[in-house]
Amino acid sequence: MESRCENCIVRQFNSLRAMSKEELKRVSDSKTTRLIKKGEAIFKEGEKLDGVFCVRDGVSKLSKLSENGKDQIVKLASKGEVIGQRSVVAEESVNLSAVAVSDMEVCFIPKEGIVSTLHTNPNFTLEVLRHMAHDLKEADDVIVNMSQKSVKQRMAEAFLYLKNNFGEDEEGYLRLVLSREDISNVVGTAIESCIRIISEFKKKGYLRTSGKRIGIKDEKALKNLVEGF
Repeated sequence: MESRCENCIVRQFNSLRAMSKEELKRVSDSKTTRLIKKGEAIFKEGEKLDGVFCVRDGVSKLSKLSENGKDQIVKLASKGEVIGQRSVVAEESVNLSAVAVSDMEVCFIPKEGIVSTLHTNPNFTLEVLRHMAHDLKEADDVIVNMSQKSVKQRMAEAFLYLKNNFGEDEEGYLRLVLSREDISNVVGTAIESCIRIISEFKKKGYLRTSGKRIGIKDEKALKNLVEGF
C-alpha cells in the first residue's frame, strides 16, 4: 500500500517533519515501500547504504556483533523511526545490523533526497542532529547500565521498557514477543542466565509466561529491583 510522505502520520515522529511540502514531495516520488518478514535483515553491519529506512509498521532490532560472536542489541526501532541515518550523513558503512523482530513495512528513501535537503534546509539539519544526539544519549545510558547494574536489574528494566514502549495485548502479555535469545542480547547476558532469571521472577510472582509470551504481574516489584530496593 503506497502512501505519500506528505500524508504519512509516521513522519511526525522523525526528522522528516522539518521538510517543506516540496521537499517531502520529492522524497515521496523517489521512495519505495518494502515489506520485511520477521527474521529478515533490513541491512547488515558493514554494508554501505544508498539511503535511509523509515519504519511505517513493525519493530526492528539494531545489533552489533561482538568479538565472541554474540549479538548485542543496542536499540529496538519501531513505527516512526528512521534507521541508517548516521551512516548516510557520515558517508560510512553501517556499524549495526537491522533485523525485523516482527513483520514490518518500511519505506526506503534514497540518500540524494536526504543529503540535498541537509544542504538547503537548516531546520531539517537541526532535526537530524537532534535525533542523532538522542541516539548517542541512549547509547551512553546502555553503557552505564551495563557497567553499574546487575543482570537481574537489567532484566527487570528490559521488561518494563517493553511494556512502556510497546504495550500489552488483550490478555495482559507484552505485545512485543521477543525470543529468550533476543532478551539476553538486549540485556547483555548469556541465554542460560536469562532463562534462569525469568523462572526466578515467575517464582517470586513478578512475571507470568505462556509459551514465548511474557506478562508482568508485579510492576512495582520490578521497579523496586531496578532502583536497588
